[in-house]
Amino acid sequence: MAHAMASGQARRRRVQRPGAALGAAVGVLAVANVLNNTVARRYAPLTSAVATGALLLIARQAGSGARDLGFATPARGALIGGGLAAAVAAGYTAGVLLPPTRRLFLDERALALTRARLFEEALLQVPVGTVLLEEVAFRGVLPELFGYSLKPRAASVASNALFGLWHVLPALDMARANPAAARAGTPRLVAGTVATTTLVGLGFHELRRRGGLLAPALLHIATNSLGFLAARGARRMNARRLLKRSAR
Repeated sequence: MAHAMASGQARRRRVQRPGAALGAAVGVLAVANVLNNTVARRYAPLTSAVATGALLLIARQAGSGARDLGFATPARGALIGGGLAAAVAAGYTAGVLLPPTRRLFLDERALALTRARLFEEALLQVPVGTVLLEEVAFRGVLPELFGYSLKPRAASVASNALFGLWHVLPALDMARANPAAARAGTPRLVAGTVATTTLVGLGFHELRRRGGLLAPALLHIATNSLGFLAARGARRMNARRLLKRSAR
């Protein structure tokens, strides 16, 4: 009887307060986005961890459980995500070893980092400061909250459209830091980034459907973190090639 009453109360919460929960979640993300991209970038892991906790609390209060948010099937998620992460590592390795594609990995923002900062980015900033919040928010909490009033496919599109908008500030930063990217024009760069990340988010959402949050999280970490290591590897390969030429 008590269990039935609790279930009824949870269902009533889902019907009565989905808009308030969704508004609160978007507000948390807006604050985290500004802090992580403009105000306190080095503190992104702390900001993202706090924001992730707040989002999970909001979803819990709205009636969502762990399984609803994607915290399920960890073994399947590890298998899918681990396999895709290995494929990313293989692709990056091949790209660095081949001279025609090696230059694509020479990202000056990564190469300007000290070794300590590089490992901080790869092992802390990316997994905790970026991936933790983005996967929980855009593949877990937001689809669930949108799902109270939208069909699953529409909920996925809505949450990943917000994921695209989430990248407006990083795109503006890229336009300032990368003259080559800025040649296309800042508005075009921002629009392209939003569109691309929306599509990527939809792909990640499909991985979440198949393997829980762990599957897209592992691919996301591999794509971002291994990029820092690939940049260093590309520079080292170029240095070796120059040494061989000078020794002839």
